[in-house]
Amino acid sequence: MRFERLTSLPRKPRRLRAFLGSLLTAFGAVTLPSFKQLASSRPWAILAALSTSACHAVKTAARAVTLNDVHSRLNSTTVASVAYPESTEELAEIIRAAKREGKSVSVSGGRHAMGGQQFGADTAHIRMTAMNDVLSFDREKGIIRVEAGIGWPKLMEYLKTHQEGSGPVWAIAQKQSGADELSLGGALSANAHGRGLRLKPMIQDVESFTLVNAEGEALTVSRAENPELFRLAIGGYGMFGLIASVDLRLVPQGKLKRVVELVSIDDLVDKVRERFDMNAQYGDFQYKTDTAAADFMRVGILSTYQPVPIDTPIPEAQKRLSADNWNQLLLLAHTNKSEAFERYSRYYLTTSGQIYWSDAHQMSYYNPAYDDYLRSAMPGYTDGSLMITEVYVPRLQIREFSAAVAEDARAHNFDIIYGTMRLIERDDESFLAWAKQDYACVIFNLRVRHTPEGIAKAQEDFRTIIDRALSFGGSYYLTYHRWARKDQVLAAYPQFPEFLKEKLRFDPQERFQSDWYRHYKAMFAEVLPSSATPAPG
Repeated sequence: MRFERLTSLPRKPRRLRAFLGSLLTAFGAVTLPSFKQLASSRPWAILAALSTSACHAVKTAARAVTLNDVHSRLNSTTVASVAYPESTEELAEIIRAAKREGKSVSVSGGRHAMGGQQFGADTAHIRMTAMNDVLSFDREKGIIRVEAGIGWPKLMEYLKTHQEGSGPVWAIAQKQSGADELSLGGALSANAHGRGLRLKPMIQDVESFTLVNAEGEALTVSRAENPELFRLAIGGYGMFGLIASVDLRLVPQGKLKRVVELVSIDDLVDKVRERFDMNAQYGDFQYKTDTAAADFMRVGILSTYQPVPIDTPIPEAQKRLSADNWNQLLLLAHTNKSEAFERYSRYYLTTSGQIYWSDAHQMSYYNPAYDDYLRSAMPGYTDGSLMITEVYVPRLQIREFSAAVAEDARAHNFDIIYGTMRLIERDDESFLAWAKQDYACVIFNLRVRHTPEGIAKAQEDFRTIIDRALSFGGSYYLTYHRWARKDQVLAAYPQFPEFLKEKLRFDPQERFQSDWYRHYKAMFAEVLPSSATPAPG
């Protein structure tokens, strides 16, 4: 179970036993009655035995496993091994084994975080993708229990197909935007958010969760049970234990009407107030990204979604962009940003008035091979990727912030491919809260060239954006990179040293590690206990 070359194992016990039968035959083990019996009753125990004997060749190969994040591809990390647990007990056993062997552990789900939170060099790495089942569903209370590796599409498909008959129909309240195959465990670990206009970060949607701690114990964590861990682990990037399952609060499913308008930044606050008066529930403002244009960051498409009666029909022929349409817009965003905005805004305006389910409208198109497409479509293309930074400013200062950061972008020649603004409600629960007040979220998706000079420029560009947000009393999101300076970290998260101390209190042997954690531990080494004994690699 612990080695990358065993990741093709069938995931259901019956198929697993058949696989083990052939594997044991290959090693001559079927002549041993005890092995036959064990393979039938406890197939994973056979794998544990084989990992120290028959699978030595696999272990050598596994020590060279290199992982990376999906989107930026700037976190290439070699780990000691990769495990794919299928249950909370298997997850706990991996942690207990790591404790016995003095190893540290890292964990990943959808691998979309770009700050190195999922990976740690030479760690025993855990991929949560095999823990992707729905465990229970309370239709009366609207609470669904899922394994932490489940992605949003599978969860939503379950809800779609398991709610026939009478009673309320439940749906997710929010999910991250931009991509769908993101794990719920990752959403909690980053305390993510979606496009809700009246929602707090993901912590508000969590009833409870199961956390496997550094001792390999499975704990129930909620606002009433282990409340300290509830505040620390949500938004704690896996440093306080591994989230095994989540009890997610659902909301009644509804229907929404999209309302789209081309809006000036000068009118944005008033326009958003109007949409609030219309009971809009979701929305964003996608701004023009061409730094050479006079109206850069001064004009954008405001789209919001307001409730309509549940019996409002959804026409089959509603407009939607195809994968080819999205790829063409992506290409234009690299080669002719003003034209990309004109085409997108013209199209989006024609969709005003369309009707959507409240959960389905949150799904996104994402092409994980976007860079391959650009390479084939752009002569002289330089290897690179897109990388996000997200900052927060007081809502009533969004116009002044936009004007100031636009001047920064022109002065430093930011290569902004996509940009949007959203709203977030104050998070008053998590320890490492990024939504310290009701903020406007401003997202910059920049093109980063994969050269030393290109990466250095991106680092400076992101620091410039963070400085500008901080000058307005704002903050920034830790998930997308670890390029902020120490003074920026402390300005946005003055509690960060205490967060690291809490990490050491709950995990004194530093069983749970990542390159993200190691970076900040080194940054704040002078305020941390010198007696901490880290787990080796």
